[in-house]
Amino acid sequence: MTDYVVYYRVSTEKQGRSGLGMDSQRTMVSNFLKPIDTVIEEFTDIQSGKKDNREGLMECLKLVKKTKSKLLIPKLDRFSRKVSFISGIIDQGIDIVVCEHPNVNTFFLHLLACFAEEERRQISERTKSALQEAKKRGIELGKNGKVLSRVNKQNKIEFIESIRHELVSVRNQSHTLTGMSRLLNDWKIPTYQNKQWYPQTVKNYMYHLDQDSD
Repeated sequence: MTDYVVYYRVSTEKQGRSGLGMDSQRTMVSNFLKPIDTVIEEFTDIQSGKKDNREGLMECLKLVKKTKSKLLIPKLDRFSRKVSFISGIIDQGIDIVVCEHPNVNTFFLHLLACFAEEERRQISERTKSALQEAKKRGIELGKNGKVLSRVNKQNKIEFIESIRHELVSVRNQSHTLTGMSRLLNDWKIPTYQNKQWYPQTVKNYMYHLDQDSD
């Protein structure tokens, strides 16, 4: 038997009202919990993951310390995007349990956070570099959408590669686009634009995936 305090986060008020994101997070938590486990309380923030001083998160951490329970989160990026913040929480003696990585220990939790942060940094740096090179060639970025389009396309391709394993998994588990989109939403796998999956979205991503495999 384990006592948990659960933390959820969605980025926008629209997601909070519609249930997009929240439903899949709650499903992940529900599937993770065992009948003998206890949820002491749940906290939810509707705020960007870039900010770590979220009201709900702060209250959640206080209760975890007070009750000496474990902090349960559906996905690591729902908690924080900063390695330093995650490390600081762990250093306080708080046990973080991630539904999508149930068997990950503290060491690998640090690694996962590092990989995620580094991937976002690299994408950002490549985007800035491409725009700077275009500007050096005399291209007016504000008036030339083709440059931004090429940069965005490359970033999207790299993003698709980063979730290749998940895309292959859903294709092996379901033979319909509808079924695959449902699984991706349930697993809380984000699209490139951090939106919900639809059959046509899956079709487009699978096309890029197959093209890259040729």
